[in-house]
Amino acid sequence: MNHYNLIIIWAWSAWLPAWMYASRYNLKNLIIWAMPGWALATSHKVENYPWTISAPGKEIMDNFRKHAIESGSEILQDTVVEVNKTDTWFSVKTASGKEFSSNYLIYATWNKYRKLWFIWENEFLWKWVSYCATCDGTFFKWLDVAIVGGGNTALTEALYLAELCKKVYLIHRRDTFRAETSWVEKVKNTANIEMVLNEEVESVSWGMFMENVNLKSWKILKADGIFVAVGNEPETKIIDHLNPEKDAEWCLVVDKRQETTVKWLYAAWDVTTNSNKFRQTIMSAAEGCLAANSIHEDFMKSGH
Repeated sequence: MNHYNLIIIWAWSAWLPAWMYASRYNLKNLIIWAMPGWALATSHKVENYPWTISAPGKEIMDNFRKHAIESGSEILQDTVVEVNKTDTWFSVKTASGKEFSSNYLIYATWNKYRKLWFIWENEFLWKWVSYCATCDGTFFKWLDVAIVGGGNTALTEALYLAELCKKVYLIHRRDTFRAETSWVEKVKNTANIEMVLNEEVESVSWGMFMENVNLKSWKILKADGIFVAVGNEPETKIIDHLNPEKDAEWCLVVDKRQETTVKWLYAAWDVTTNSNKFRQTIMSAAEGCLAANSIHEDFMKSGH
């Protein structure tokens, strides 16, 4: 079984910077990823990451990867299926049957966006269908859009989109909201937001571009894009048996050094309580760097 100072699990925008810093600190480290980049890599254009005016998400992730490799780290494209902990180290098993051990882990996985499963949702993912208004709202400036949901996220994103778009349809399957009353009142008082209540999305339709949102009631909304804001779930199942503390939204509770309540287990990216849960690439990268720096500090204190 190969032993490392640090293993970083999964392949998103937190682990690549973490990997780079770990290598610069001369920590023997391994990245195990299932699929590089996830939402970022599938975004057709990214315009809110510093030093990049406009670029496909895949291009940004490729540059992250090249930078990390040049720093001297190792990559294994595989899926982690089991993580266990002893009094002195972690053991990690992959789907291909490989086994590794390490002194520290950085768990840098993703939040699963809840889907509506309407027709063409997956086919137009990150093109005309988005799960992040902050990420993709500017691509629909002066156009008509729809957003689906009834919680704080849906309503605050509807207000954000209303500042950019000509028209915003807020689609909700009920006539009452889970969101705070103040947000509901602000939405009601925003002229270019139209509430579409007691309705559910059946499909979207298009010609050269997206044209309509088709509701199950047979009502048709003219819209150029649709945002889905019905919640998300942190992906933590392979470490849940270690009993890390979580908050009410099932995010891993981490301290200011990115350490969880499980000793030697650090976390970064969308699954943590840090960065005010502002789930953007720059925050993810920062958390990954901070986790690697904190682990290096631990190594220095322990005399390694």
